[in-house]
Amino acid sequence: MIFETLDTFGHEQVVFCHNKDAGLKAIIAIHNTVLGPALGGTRMWPYKTEQDALNDVLRLSRGMTYKNAVAGLNIGGGKAVIIGDPAADKSEALFRAFGQFVESLGGRYITAEDVGIDVNDMEYVYRETEYVTGVHQVHGGSGDPSPFTAYGTLQGLMATLNKRFGDEEVGKYSYAVQGLGHVGMEFVKLLKERGAKIFATDINKGLVDKAVSEYGVEAVGLDEIYDVPADVYSPCALGGTVNEGTLPRLKAKVICGAANNQLANNAIGDEVAKRGILYAPDYAVNAGGVMNVALELDGYNRERAMRMMRTIYHNLARIFEIAERDAIPTYRAADRLAEERITAIGKLKLPLGRSAPRFQGRIRGGH
Repeated sequence: MIFETLDTFGHEQVVFCHNKDAGLKAIIAIHNTVLGPALGGTRMWPYKTEQDALNDVLRLSRGMTYKNAVAGLNIGGGKAVIIGDPAADKSEALFRAFGQFVESLGGRYITAEDVGIDVNDMEYVYRETEYVTGVHQVHGGSGDPSPFTAYGTLQGLMATLNKRFGDEEVGKYSYAVQGLGHVGMEFVKLLKERGAKIFATDINKGLVDKAVSEYGVEAVGLDEIYDVPADVYSPCALGGTVNEGTLPRLKAKVICGAANNQLANNAIGDEVAKRGILYAPDYAVNAGGVMNVALELDGYNRERAMRMMRTIYHNLARIFEIAERDAIPTYRAADRLAEERITAIGKLKLPLGRSAPRFQGRIRGGH
């Protein structure tokens, strides 16, 4: 069944990584390397079954191909998952064992942080392999990508407001922000700086209290976030929150947030369009983090990163153009933009793995 699944999703390579002594069970999925080596984060999660882990890594790695293509990056799509509880199962040995598997791929896959992983874990991976992004600034890396993801989300929001309402005045509108983690909280801060009215919720009450006291948000319950009278619904936590149960409740005219896989399925994406709600495709909007870490390949520069985030505005505008041109929902238009770029570059017949990532300006010392 695995090869049938790979046929469906189009993956090039899936690597099962096991080190009994270190307690490592991980899967690395390389989806597509037409544009360059596959880049995507590593997620640590206590999956109920190994099949759940495989399904997740296949879905996420395919998503990275599309995200990186739309972002205009010269990198392909990949992802890794480590099966385990990030609160209990982390160790130096585990991450160094994982780093050895990444190294064994010779640069075909470059890893980074994702759910359940932080910059300290990446330090251990970095001891075993060069093919890591999001390493600490002391090594010439970019550190925490959250502020860049949030700033990129703001750029995508401005393009979407302009398309839906004819202006980019963020402060004129109200927002229902679901999720106040690293990216969500940073996004709330950016909205507040522009004078916006914000409703917010999170499973962690402490984060909600912080958002209320520091940014003046109006706190609402986890389930109430779908019912508030906001102009924009901004999912910034888990995926699939735009679904059959929640869509009829949304008052928003725009869906634009930092979460991955916001639409429960394609049918929901079609229904969003039918209802006249403008959906800003998630992987185009939240590409700031991957844009930021991708710059480490050529030598990280913060000013260059901030300038690059602003291209997200133009990417969204292009997606909206394609949606109108081809009379398709915006989520399909984003896929089309990615596929057109991959096809065009693929026709150049560049050899696989034509050049190893350079990682200019990296400092190996200080372990």
